[in-house]
Amino acid sequence: MGSAALLLPLVLSGLSNAAEISVAPGGLADALAQSAPGDVLTLAPGVYAGPLEIARPLTLRGEAGTVIRGNGAGSVIRIAAPDVTVAGLTITGSGLSLETEDSGIFVTRDGDRAVMEGNVIVGNLIGVFLKGPDDAAVRDNRIEGQRDMHMSERGNGVQLWNSPGSVVENNSFRFGRDGIFVGTSRDNVFRNNRFQELRFAVHYMYTNRSEVSENVSIGNHVGYAVMYSRHVEVLNNRSRGDRDHGILLNYANSSTIAGNDVSGGAHKCVFVYNANKNRFADNRFAGCDIGVHFTAGSERNRIAGNAFIGNRTQVKYVGTRQIEWSEDGRGNHWSDHTAFDLDGDGIADRPYRPNNAVDRIVWRHPLAKLLLNSPSTQLVAWAQSAFPTLLPGGVTDSAPLMDVPGAETP
Repeated sequence: MGSAALLLPLVLSGLSNAAEISVAPGGLADALAQSAPGDVLTLAPGVYAGPLEIARPLTLRGEAGTVIRGNGAGSVIRIAAPDVTVAGLTITGSGLSLETEDSGIFVTRDGDRAVMEGNVIVGNLIGVFLKGPDDAAVRDNRIEGQRDMHMSERGNGVQLWNSPGSVVENNSFRFGRDGIFVGTSRDNVFRNNRFQELRFAVHYMYTNRSEVSENVSIGNHVGYAVMYSRHVEVLNNRSRGDRDHGILLNYANSSTIAGNDVSGGAHKCVFVYNANKNRFADNRFAGCDIGVHFTAGSERNRIAGNAFIGNRTQVKYVGTRQIEWSEDGRGNHWSDHTAFDLDGDGIADRPYRPNNAVDRIVWRHPLAKLLLNSPSTQLVAWAQSAFPTLLPGGVTDSAPLMDVPGAETP
């Protein structure tokens, strides 16, 4: 019989003897030292001193009014064992050093399947740092970061590094730097979170085969940023009043952006920079200065079934290629497209071209706005409308939709 088979009964036997232990303020360090794998430590209301290290599988659960307060140095709780649950606690008082990754809860690579649930994590540099564990879960927490530091000096609400299979869901994030920041990971799910007053709500870097869905970003600099990542699904999220971009793709490839709703006056609903082979479908982009900005050679993107409503500039595309934004006879809805549908098939009777040569001249040379009403610029605009193939580059939607598809308006 192999060593693993011999070990399993011993582990199960140890967990079957797990105890439920009530802990009063002042007794937590001893309780942790004397606990066995699988024990449940229930903390009575009161303030408990951190920092703490959890080095064996157990549950640390607080009753209402239970606070773990750090001493202002390092992390408040450090998890260095698998199958640890931390629930129902208020956790505060970490250090303020990004170099040492000071966190409310810091989970090491040994903390596989750690669960952080129903906590209030406030007054820390980083809320929760998952540094290397597999299949961790951060859910139903309220996480608030620093407010009285420069943005670049603040920590993130939840930060992940090489934490495959981990899920962050049903949390509320406020203040700090980014709500969720993930770098060099895979197979993560960020779902049904709420983000306010941050730099980025969700920030992907070098993270593949992951999902960000059903989240709400309100009043942040950027809603959802996917950078240097592949096969990311950005589904059914909302961006309300984010300042710069609702959705940002930067070197993001082979991803799906579908069912999202961006509105409320962002500078750009969507900014796409050198991002290729992505699919945009059934999104609603409304009320931005620019609906979508494509630049830096983004190619082979499929864009159909979206609604562009009331953006000052629906599309900003500067390039030399002719790009088609429809698929299988179905394009997008454009609120400024004055066209008829005489045959009643739901498709406008003439194509939509959001930009002309004059637009591109103005983007490259802003002072050219002074000449917009001159005979020369009017002649250029007329020439392209009459003979569109004579002038290079531009977006064409050959099957624009008469009705609004995509995300529902709440």
